Amino acid sequence: MEAFASFHHLEILDLSENSFVGSIPSTIQGLSSLRVLSFAENSLNGSLSDDGFCESQNLQELDLSNNMLHGSLPQCFDSLTSLKLLDISSNQFSGILPPSLIANLTSLEYIDFSHNIFEGSFSFSYFCNLTKLEVVRFRSDNDRFEVETEEAIDWIPKFQLKVLALSNSNMNFHKGHLVPGSDNDIFEVETEEPIDWIPMFQLKILELSNCNMKMPKGRIIPGFLLHQHNLRQVDMSHNSLEGQLPNWLIRNNSNLEVLILRDNLFGGMPLHMNANMKWLDVSQNHMIGTIPYDIPKFFPNISILNLSMNALSGVIPSSVGELSKLWVLDLSENALSGEVPKGLFTNTSKLGFLKLSNNKLHGQILAGNLSWSTLQWVYLDSNHFTGQIGIKSKQKFESLTLLDISNNFFTGLIPDWLTNMSSLSELVVRNNSLEGRFPCGAAFFSFLDISQNSFSGPIPSCSNLQYMEHLHLGSNRFTGSIPNFFRNLTNVLTLDIGNNLSGRIPKFLGELSNLRILLLRKNNFNGFIPRQLCQLSNMSFIDLSANSFSGSIPSCLHNITGPSDLVFLKRSKSLYSYDSSYHYESIIWGLRTIFLGGEALGIQDEVQYTTKSLFLRYKGGILDYMTGLDLSNNKLTGEIPEEVGFLTQLRALNLSHNQLIGLIPVSFSNLAKIESLDLSSNGLTNTIPSELIKLTSLSIFNVSHNSLSGRLPEMKSQFGTFTEESYEGNPLLCGPPLEKKCTTNPQVTNPSAEEDHEKWYDIDMTYFYGSSSSTCFVFLLGFVAILYTNPRWRRRWLDWNVFMNHKGSQC
Repeated sequence: MEAFASFHHLEILDLSENSFVGSIPSTIQGLSSLRVLSFAENSLNGSLSDDGFCESQNLQELDLSNNMLHGSLPQCFDSLTSLKLLDISSNQFSGILPPSLIANLTSLEYIDFSHNIFEGSFSFSYFCNLTKLEVVRFRSDNDRFEVETEEAIDWIPKFQLKVLALSNSNMNFHKGHLVPGSDNDIFEVETEEPIDWIPMFQLKILELSNCNMKMPKGRIIPGFLLHQHNLRQVDMSHNSLEGQLPNWLIRNNSNLEVLILRDNLFGGMPLHMNANMKWLDVSQNHMIGTIPYDIPKFFPNISILNLSMNALSGVIPSSVGELSKLWVLDLSENALSGEVPKGLFTNTSKLGFLKLSNNKLHGQILAGNLSWSTLQWVYLDSNHFTGQIGIKSKQKFESLTLLDISNNFFTGLIPDWLTNMSSLSELVVRNNSLEGRFPCGAAFFSFLDISQNSFSGPIPSCSNLQYMEHLHLGSNRFTGSIPNFFRNLTNVLTLDIGNNLSGRIPKFLGELSNLRILLLRKNNFNGFIPRQLCQLSNMSFIDLSANSFSGSIPSCLHNITGPSDLVFLKRSKSLYSYDSSYHYESIIWGLRTIFLGGEALGIQDEVQYTTKSLFLRYKGGILDYMTGLDLSNNKLTGEIPEEVGFLTQLRALNLSHNQLIGLIPVSFSNLAKIESLDLSSNGLTNTIPSELIKLTSLSIFNVSHNSLSGRLPEMKSQFGTFTEESYEGNPLLCGPPLEKKCTTNPQVTNPSAEEDHEKWYDIDMTYFYGSSSSTCFVFLLGFVAILYTNPRWRRRWLDWNVFMNHKGSQC
């Protein structure tokens, strides 16, 4: 960037969306003719120097957003009097925002300080002289930052705000005072009494999302909204607002296009005629009753309608089919019943997204001639639908991208026309009563889940599944071995083939380098666990339980270091963004949409895995963080390799019900993230390593039914929570929480070297005298006994005595 120093007449410099690192070069500060400068969307760090960009007196737009810049803002920013746009959002700037920094920027139209770590208070009165201000965005992630508004009588705003975005700000309206902070439940947003102040601005976009707003008694939404008449987009989602939303909000704002009230406590839907309403989201509230039959009269041009996650009951009114411009309809997670009106498919010519999941709907929705000419994403899961999948209508049916009919009562076969569709990439038919062979026609599928059905026979050799990322075949009636064509699944992330398959695990599975989840439980696999699985370094889950594997646990398993990126989280895509009728006109952006919205799109992968003694479901982004190894219920022998203790990312380890012997490795103390450790029903011996008390995340520990002995680890940390059940079946274990107490060994005092040297003689002589006397006595007693019992020896003894006495007399 040093070359830019010579461009003295350069006016516009856009370096956004690159991969620049390091600090902002000082040469940029010398470009005095700059009108526009953008470093947005890079990886810049460091702080801004005190003189900052102060020499660029002509600077009108400065965008430093989405970097890693830190420190305080330079004081000299207040000299940039020509500045119209200032965006420093999504950085790590800190410190206090000085009043002069804002008050002197009299040309300012757009300001965004969101997602930094500023501290202290910021008053709206600093804006009082900014007559051109249109957009203000404060989204604080820090509870030490507050935004205050003065009493209405103290200052009169001269600006005409068009956008006010205070998301995640913990705002506190109280008698005219606005105090934003962070998205923390301890902080509240209170709106002022309506008689206290009347705003002189007319907002066009209002965002008060995730602010934990608290209304005074009798108030449902902020009172200042009563005086707004030009609103086009309102987002008050993720708060605790309750009651019946007043219709005057829609009546007073005839140009209102977007109303998002998601995740509140509203008990009813706002209903007032508004021909401009295009997006209405009242999902995740407490709405009860039925869907109004005359909803097309109120919102004839609605495009996005989301009533999900409420308590709505009754049927889906046939009048919904009259919403000719409807593109997104989400009625999921309610208590709706009855059949789906046919007009919903035949009359809504623009319907692309339909979600009816988790209701009580019934009928043969897929029977007969299907005519879904525009539908792309269809969710019918978790209802009471029945019947077979019908034939395709003569009309084009090539738009369908996703179909989820799981958890219903469908029967019959999956028709070839469905699996042969070039547009269809995600098909989920889990937990029905479907039958037949494996569908080989799924050439363009990235997600296929046919688990928990009655599919049977060997898995045929399919050569066209190169796009497959998630394949679920578990709990069917497939037979035979893992087919060789699986080696071509080079993009596969999830492979679930728990059935009645047999044979050995093919070595080529170790070549599927993208594999994250391998579920082979409840098969009839035998032989050794192939060492090639150790090549799958990014694995999250390996489940080989309930098979007939033999041999030892491969020591190379420590090569599995765990996931390196977030592949499951990335499956959540944005369905749509709303093109607002209001755009901020920027030199560098052009006409840029201020408000963007989206709906989660795509099937979130879901697996079942035994951990913490429970068969649990893990779904979506959690799969990027949860890791587990399950080798239980096999015939594995030998000792547990020390290397298993180096799987530091492991959260669940199950080696139970095998024939393992030897010690519990001390290296298990390195499993810092382990939550569930099951080594029960083996032949493990010796003590439980005391080092395991370091495992502060451990909540399930089971070593029952082994041959362990000795004192249990101290009841500290997590070990203080385990009961006798964790240790039962080990009679030689002792200590709390078991009733059996450990025997206390007597303490023996070792004498010093000097004492030992001084006393050895006394100790030896005492022993000598005692032992000698005892020996003589025993010898004499034995000799007398022989003479008494043996006449021959007694006679010889008498003869010997006569002889000795005679010899003595001669002397």
